[in-house]
This record gives sequence, C-alpha cells and structure tokens, in this order.
Amino acid sequence: MDLGLSGKRVLITGGSKGIGLACAHAFLKEGAKVAIASRDAGNLAAAQAELRKAGHDVHIEAADLKDAAAAQKLVESVENALGPVDVLVNSAGAAKRYPPAELRPESWREAMDAKFFTYINAMDAVLRGMVARGAGTIVNIVGVGGRVASPTHLPGGSANAALMLASAGLAHAWGGKGIRVNAINPGATFTGRVQGSVDAEAARTGKPPAQVLKEMQERIPLGRLAEPAEVADVAVFLASERASYVTGALITMDGGVHPLGA
Repeated sequence: MDLGLSGKRVLITGGSKGIGLACAHAFLKEGAKVAIASRDAGNLAAAQAELRKAGHDVHIEAADLKDAAAAQKLVESVENALGPVDVLVNSAGAAKRYPPAELRPESWREAMDAKFFTYINAMDAVLRGMVARGAGTIVNIVGVGGRVASPTHLPGGSANAALMLASAGLAHAWGGKGIRVNAINPGATFTGRVQGSVDAEAARTGKPPAQVLKEMQERIPLGRLAEPAEVADVAVFLASERASYVTGALITMDGGVHPLGA
C-alpha cells in the first residue's frame, strides 16, 4: 500500500529513543525526509548512528521544547535543512511519576512543562507555516494515562488529558485550512519509560519490580506490552494520505485494557 509519504518532510520530537525513534525508522522506510529532535545531543548521535546502520540518513537537532523560542528555532533550522515541515510527530517529554504522598504543587507544574508545553510549543511553531500552505499533519503520541487516573501518574496524566483536548480542539479549529491533528494514546509500551512506571508502583506497593511488571502484563488482554514499532505504524498511517479523512481522533492502543477507549 502506497502511503504517499515519499519525499514528505517529517519532524519527530523525542525522536532519539523509544516510540519516537521507532517512528523515525517507520517514516524513513516510507521514503520520507526525517528530522529528529531531543534535548540530549548524545542520544541524538546514537540514534543517528542506528538509523545510518539501517541505511537511512536523518537530520538531527538538539532542542529543549519547554522553551517556545527554542521550538521556533528548531522548526526554522529543520525547514532550512529539509524544507517546510509537512508532518509533525510529537513524542518528546515524559512527566516524572510520584507516589501520592510525595506530590507537591511544583510536581504538577513540572509535568505540564515536561509534557504539555513541549507539544504545544512544537505545534505552535509548525502551525503558522502549515496554515499558510493549506496543508499539514500532526500526530501527538500522548498516553492512556490521560483517560484513566493512576495514583502514581496524576500530574503526567493531567498533562496527557490536556493534550487530548488540545489535539481535538486544534483539529476542529484548523480543519478548514487543510490541517489534520490526531493523537495516539499508548498503554504500557516496551521502552525505557515503562521502567519509571514499574519503579513508582514498586515504591508505592512494596512489591519487587519484576512482580509489578508481571502483574502489569497479566492485566492486558493481549498478555503483553506494546512494541514501539506497533505505535509507530499507527502514527505513519495517521500522517499518510490513506488517513486523509481522519482528524480529531484519539486512538487508544493499550491491548484492550480499556474497552471503548474508556
């Protein structure tokens, strides 16, 4: 199936690891021109080496997207190198998890900075150009924690919930200008980030981390965690011409844990 992504300019935030890096592999396989961004230059260099080993060239940029000016500078640099951004995939930012007893007001603010504003700043930086051109696609990798409250993920879950509303709202606001915005809400996915969830739950319950992980998998009807490539496949589809009438969608990928997307 031709997804119509060959030659498209794709910017992936958080593209040096996990789901973001899996998205880079997937878009490059479709013939897209890809730039990946991360705060950590070392992680970017490692990701670039991995992608080159797979036969792909990728543009890398270090940026802290908590800062709106840095996000604007990132987009300007990417567009100078590759041309106007056709597709933005947001996968940057991970809010720290806390046992409830350790929550403080600053915990909530830090979560919004780490997850919500990194996405908002990146979207703001690409939307002006997309609107002027009358075309563009945004895919936000958010998280199912924004739909179902977890005691150890309350600040991050709140940021995710806000991103879901922002994604749907921006889709409604800019659909008439040819812009599509969709969000994917993965459940537990086999990346380094899942270890933070396991460790926080172990601290809260006193259980060994291995037992927490086993119990996590047993609660999933499919019996396993998602693979990053599986989430990336959905991101590629949503960004493609094959999804040309899909916008404002919030797609849950949690192995069936929450039927009907509850």
